[in-house]
Amino acid sequence: PRLAIFRSNKEIYAQVIDDLNGKTLAAASSKGASGSKVEQASVVGKAIAEQAIAVGISSVVFDRGGYLYHGRIKALAEGARESGLKF
Repeated sequence: PRLAIFRSNKEIYAQVIDDLNGKTLAAASSKGASGSKVEQASVVGKAIAEQAIAVGISSVVFDRGGYLYHGRIKALAEGARESGLKF
């Protein structure tokens, strides 16, 4: 499975995708979250990790979507790792 990230100016979204079957297994976004954008990204990372582990996925490939690994992308990745997701 692949952990795909999309970042807009206001929100950040994460999906765990099974590319072999073409299905989204888990998804999380920062809609309605409070705090700074980096704090929101960390919360999204923790939420996506919890959903993925609940579905039975413990290891994923990190697809940062061409975004640099710093700021919100890094916060999301670290939040997911803290919650037990491996990549």
